[in-house]
Formats: sequence, structure tokens, C-alpha cells
Amino acid sequence: MNAKLKANTTDALKTGITKFSPQMRIAGKYVIDNQSAFGLDSIRETARKAHVSTYTLVKMAKTLGFQSFESFRQPFRQALVSTQTTSSDTEWLNHIQSPEGDSGVFVDAAKNSLSVVAKSLERQRLEELELATELLFSAKTVYVTAVRSSYAIAHSLHFVGKLALPSLQLIPHQGNSAIDDLRDAKEGDVLIAITVTPYSLETIEACKFAEQRGLKLLLITDSEVVSPELSPNHTLVASVASTYNFGCFSGMMALVELLLAHLMDKAGEPAQDRINAYENLRLGNSAYWRAQKKH
Repeated sequence: MNAKLKANTTDALKTGITKFSPQMRIAGKYVIDNQSAFGLDSIRETARKAHVSTYTLVKMAKTLGFQSFESFRQPFRQALVSTQTTSSDTEWLNHIQSPEGDSGVFVDAAKNSLSVVAKSLERQRLEELELATELLFSAKTVYVTAVRSSYAIAHSLHFVGKLALPSLQLIPHQGNSAIDDLRDAKEGDVLIAITVTPYSLETIEACKFAEQRGLKLLLITDSEVVSPELSPNHTLVASVASTYNFGCFSGMMALVELLLAHLMDKAGEPAQDRINAYENLRLGNSAYWRAQKKH
């Protein structure tokens, strides 16, 4: 029941955020992206972390129909209390020791990677993944775009995904922008956009351009609210929390692998035939290194 109340509150936030004032949008996005911290922190601490005033938080709560800030926060707090966690899967980390006796960096980074993968997969809804998969197979052409650090994720999705979905195209092509490569896109095509905070202007502009041309939009990102100007058909969210200054993509990669598994399952035998043909082609062209036989 607590989880359902929190989900209802989050849905109300995502629906109402497009009509919020700029400061309330910042506050709403913070709550959506940091639900655990929001359930634990005081109103002053939440205001400090979100870079808004306490008045903004109270006003947002009342705009959503709550009598007070506390009643707004309560479902998030109750959901935390009712959530059971276990550390049995990470007990091996307690025995890690470096030669110098300082294993802190390794342990912290390993725990973080395991955590973001678990959180990223746990928050996925089977129905959403199935609908997203159906959307991709219903389109004549599917584009996938990303820039900078997110490009590696897009490249991996395209490299494997095109074996299940031959219509998949990775953009931008060399020397172009994503918008250049979307100029021939048709209504009903799909754009998969991958971006994480701070969101790439080029990627956001490509999404806006695609929606204006009637394309469907699938976002793979780190927040359920990226830009109030966008109305994606589906949003798949991964955690990118990190122990250093750049995002950790372990969870994002796990999410993409999950999507790829659905694509492969949907494609069935034709996908396996394409995989076999690709493998035979690589073998026929001596693409893989082999140890030389000793005479």
C-alpha cells in the first residue's frame, strides 16, 4: 500500500510538472530523481539539496492537493520503512584487502556499481518494456542517438540491436548532427534518445525536432522528467550514481541489455539467423585472432 501511495504521488508530480512555475519544476524534478533522500530529509535539507526555497516545496505540495509538506512526503518515508534490504550478496566485499591495507576505493566503487545495477533493473516495469518493444517493431525506421559519454551506450545498443531490428540506425553519422540525419524521417518512425544529466542540448533538440515531425520518442535516461518540452511515448530510467565526478553507466548498460533481450525474444528465429550469418561472415574473413599452430 505504501509503495502504491508513493507511485500515485510520483505520477501526480510527473503529470503536474509541466504546469509548474520554473522553481517548482526544479523542486518536482528533484523529488522524482531523489525519492529515497526526499523521504528521509527535513524540508530545509531538501530545499538546500534542490536549490529551492522551503516556500517552493510547501507551495508544490499544496498545488498537488496535499494539506502540508509533511503529508506530501509521508508516502516516500513510509515506503522506505517498509522496504527490506539485504547485504548477503555483497558479503564478499568485506574480505577485500589491498596490499597497502586500504581497499576503500575498490569497495566503495564495487558497492556503487552493484547498487546502481540493482536499482536500475528493479524500477523497470515489464509492461513498459513490452510496450516499448512493440513500438520499435511497429516502426519502419528506428533511430538511436546520443553524444559524448552516452554515445558508447547507443553504439552498443545499435551494434547488437540491429541483428534483431534491421531498421535500427545510429545517428548522427560522421560529420552530421542528429537533426541532419532525421531530415528524411517519416511520421510513425521512432527515435531512441540516450542522455543523462547534464542533458546534451544536441540530443534534446533532436528529440524536439523528431516529435515535431511526428516521430515516436523512447528516452533512455536517468530521470523520469528530462524536459517539460518533451512528451516521450516511453521513458526507461537507470541510476547513474557514482563515487566520482562522472556518471556510473553500469546500471544504464544493464537496462540496455534488458531491452536487447526483449528485442531478441520478439525477433525470434530471424534474429538468430542474422546472428549466425554475421558470425559466419566474420569467421570467413578471419576477423578473430587465433594462436598459430606450432610445427
